[in-house]
Amino acid sequence: MQLIWLRSDLRIDDNSALSAACARGPTIALWIASPGQWLEHDDAPCKVDFWLRNLRELRHSLEQLNIPLLIRKTATWQQVPHVLLEVCREHQVEAVHWNEEYGINEQRRDEAAQALLDQSAVSTSTYLDQLLLRPGTVLTRSGHYFQVFGQFKRACLERLHHGLPALAHKVNAQAPLAIANDPIPHQIEGFEAPPLTLREHWPAGEAEAQRRLAAFIEEVVEDYPQLRDLPAEPGTSQLSPYLAAGVISPRQCLHAALSANHGELDSGSSGVQTWINELLWREFYKHILVGYPQVSRHRPFRAHTEALPWRDAPEDLKAWQEGRTGFPLIDAAMRQLLETGWMHNRLRMIVAMFLSKNLLIDWRQGERYFMRHLIDGDLAANNGGWQWSASTGTDSVPYFRIFNPVTQSQRFDPKGRFIRHWLPQLKGLNEKTIHLPVKSADLFATNSYQSPIVDLASSRQRALEAFKGLAGWQDQGAVS
Repeated sequence: MQLIWLRSDLRIDDNSALSAACARGPTIALWIASPGQWLEHDDAPCKVDFWLRNLRELRHSLEQLNIPLLIRKTATWQQVPHVLLEVCREHQVEAVHWNEEYGINEQRRDEAAQALLDQSAVSTSTYLDQLLLRPGTVLTRSGHYFQVFGQFKRACLERLHHGLPALAHKVNAQAPLAIANDPIPHQIEGFEAPPLTLREHWPAGEAEAQRRLAAFIEEVVEDYPQLRDLPAEPGTSQLSPYLAAGVISPRQCLHAALSANHGELDSGSSGVQTWINELLWREFYKHILVGYPQVSRHRPFRAHTEALPWRDAPEDLKAWQEGRTGFPLIDAAMRQLLETGWMHNRLRMIVAMFLSKNLLIDWRQGERYFMRHLIDGDLAANNGGWQWSASTGTDSVPYFRIFNPVTQSQRFDPKGRFIRHWLPQLKGLNEKTIHLPVKSADLFATNSYQSPIVDLASSRQRALEAFKGLAGWQDQGAVS
């Protein structure tokens, strides 16, 4: 008997471990809930709910293949190896298959599982599945992990030109097994169910992920370079929750993009090239997670930035979290996060820079808050994005480049459509005053929107002085 241990790979098609297990013989599937670990990792309730909803869809697909789905529960990942061994003994499993994950806790869990199973004469096999290229195979000439995305991207494209990662073999139905499916919980204690509107915004299942991918490639990707920065437009794929949960694979995304671009990686459609660039950013941050494990421990990539004099400003932090900063684009973005479990990528950069620069609040406060609310919360991408914005990370924005939320609003939401959707109290303002309503003389007579909690010019200067005071900025552009 073969066992596929499911984690962030909740799909049938192009699932490396599932395909390999089924090729070896009769297969059963296992998924383990670890709510205590998820709480430690700040996983959002809407993300846990998304896992459960996708598991239910996956179970239907597995049933068509006669593959039973077992469900087990542990408090933390420390007990996972023993649960795996118990299942193996109960069902006479000869080999366990799983797809690689890259956080430091994930790697320790998997190493412990591998060691215990090996001691117990159960073979283990692991597979590349979350990424196009395995960490450790894309390195500088001196053998180090890249620290600059542009160089990493060139190395990846060179590798991909020599050969694309193949999709996993299709899984065929096996003979039925006398093993019943376990019930899938509708909710996990400690993770309250999200509103119905959020669930409706993110339907579960591979079919939905594939539908979104096809619609994006067919209808949007040509205009992606222009639309992707406009939060009021449906200009992005909105596949990130499905990628994070493994409901769709990056290989499937890459193959679909190349199919629409006559197989060209870095020529042809500028939209396809730009989207592949985003897939490689996702790749880059997961490689960073492996090559520089301190970022898994909530440490800055640039060690000297640990000495930044972050402000302890709980009221400012709360105003930012609740969308009450007095800057409409910031507040609208935070409302979008709270209601949908997702935020437009351009807005993630703007709100992150506002918190870490204008409010001078530790980026880790924002990183944690995002993880607790994002349906697509991913340690590598979230950490990478926050450290980029806070100028503490690899290849990050220079500390002296600070987005102005008003000019960003004027540039990327010029008519205020996004703002009006999420801040209906500002609907009556014209296209000029909606970006900074405090300049409207009759503002307080018409609505309850508050004044800005910080002055942009003086807070920018405060941030510059804080960063300039650190030694080590001569390494800002250093490359290993």
